[in-house]
Amino acid sequence: MSKWRIGIAVAVLTTLLSSAALARGISPLGVARFAVGRVLSLAGHHHARAFARRGQLRTAALRSQDIRRAKDSGLADPAVRRQIVAVAALAGWHGGRTENGWWRHGDGGYGWVGPLFWPFAIYDIYDYTIWGDGSIGFWDYGHPDIYAAIFAPYGHDDLTGYAAPGRFGRRHRAIPPLQELCGDDRSEIAGLIEQLQQAIPPSNEAQRAALDDLANALTLAAQMIRASCPTQTVFTAPERLAVMQQRIGAMIKAEQTVQQPLGKFYDLLDDEQEARLNALAEDRRKSSAGNGATEAPALSCGAAQPAALQWPADEIEARLHPNDTQRAALKALQEANARAVDILNNECQPQEATTLPIRLDAVDGRLNAMQQAVYLVSAALGEFYATLSDAQKVQFEAIGQKRTA
Repeated sequence: MSKWRIGIAVAVLTTLLSSAALARGISPLGVARFAVGRVLSLAGHHHARAFARRGQLRTAALRSQDIRRAKDSGLADPAVRRQIVAVAALAGWHGGRTENGWWRHGDGGYGWVGPLFWPFAIYDIYDYTIWGDGSIGFWDYGHPDIYAAIFAPYGHDDLTGYAAPGRFGRRHRAIPPLQELCGDDRSEIAGLIEQLQQAIPPSNEAQRAALDDLANALTLAAQMIRASCPTQTVFTAPERLAVMQQRIGAMIKAEQTVQQPLGKFYDLLDDEQEARLNALAEDRRKSSAGNGATEAPALSCGAAQPAALQWPADEIEARLHPNDTQRAALKALQEANARAVDILNNECQPQEATTLPIRLDAVDGRLNAMQQAVYLVSAALGEFYATLSDAQKVQFEAIGQKRTA
């Protein structure tokens, strides 16, 4: 039997065992003991990092079997997730014939994959909260994603493959089902808890009970976020911003679900366990930096917007030929967009978030800032959009689609 088939068999068996265990009422830590074998037997992080390094040179050329190989390496590795997302984001865009898209994040990932905003969201929250890994993932999300919702890179034909991958020929062959990018594989979530348990094994019954509660909360949080995964494709800017609001709202509820059990568990750790956790987190951050991650310190929040994300005033004027009423509404939209940038610049990654509870509080602050920013832009965009004719809406939607990297 080939290694690929063995990997698939292990993954399927793990998922069945995990589901059965949960159905019998076994704690998520019990499920984790089944699930961790999957990551370890499939070569773990060394395989994942090697795959990611190769993938950085040929992201757009990766094929569907490469995506499967990456998933088998373990979604706990952010470099693996980043490569999967990059492949999926570009597979339907311009037929997958480009190396990079203009809405690409600084770390090489993408905030929008077809109609889905923020793939693998639960993992990004976990990586920053538990490991303090803020150089990639969570803190790369912000105004560029709002901009990509207003001026979407995908056209109607691009989005068909994301709605039903595999049914539209070779052009969409590399697009995985969106549900795979939404992040509620119970065996993978259990694997995250197993990492934490291995890093700081509970030394008493109170710690074991608190870790069980945290495992339950993390599993529930993942389910909440997965429930916000889109079930249909939307094609207009107002609809895309509504998708963002729904997704961010689900993430806020999810992280709030984790706050109390995480704080309780952390309060029960002794000094030695805290030191061990901090040391392991530092090792992980160094590993991420050595694996090609782009550093994203707090100062980057105030950096000037790249040229690809500058407000396209001249192009809007040339395409829409707005009247006075539309120009007034457009000005209000541009001002709302500028306020959104300021809101997100003021809620940057804190430099001294040294504990798990403080980092989760930072997650809460950032998500609420994003929700506020999206709301402001969404309200102004709705008023502007209502003034447009059908022909003008078509021209407005084409702005982002026509851009190249």
